[in-house]
Amino acid sequence: MKSYTPDRHIETALTEKDAKELDIIELFFFAYRDFTADPDMILEKLEFGRAHHRVLYFVNRKPGMTVAELLEVLKITKQSLARVLKQLIDTDHIVQIQGPRDRRQRELYPTRQGRRLALELAAPQSRRIANALEQLDLSDRTVIERFLRAMVNPAQWQQIDSLPK
Repeated sequence: MKSYTPDRHIETALTEKDAKELDIIELFFFAYRDFTADPDMILEKLEFGRAHHRVLYFVNRKPGMTVAELLEVLKITKQSLARVLKQLIDTDHIVQIQGPRDRRQRELYPTRQGRRLALELAAPQSRRIANALEQLDLSDRTVIERFLRAMVNPAQWQQIDSLPK
């Protein structure tokens, strides 16, 4: 650890002059921290992490999605996905089958156990969202949905649109 010396300048905290919307950035950090806390505790008991959660979530939302589609949604490397996917397959949370039209494709499906875990992970997050929405006007939900969508790269909107409603 480096110690302070007079020739090393100590910076002050970021201010609104440095970057706009710091208050929103901070709310995102804190909201995400609390949004992921409950599922993290469940995942820890299984020796799983957030990557497992994301894979389970999307495979459960869109059963039959291919490995290539999942890689595109998650924006992770094949190597990262392979490790997580192997664990989820080995623990009977996901099954992988050869694509019926293209034998090179691998389609992913949740097992009963995988679906159960996905629901267990989603339940506290759904409660947190419902509790937050109860504090707002019903019209605010649309604004929140539009805001969050606008935060996503427009080139990726089709991924949102392809999920079941």
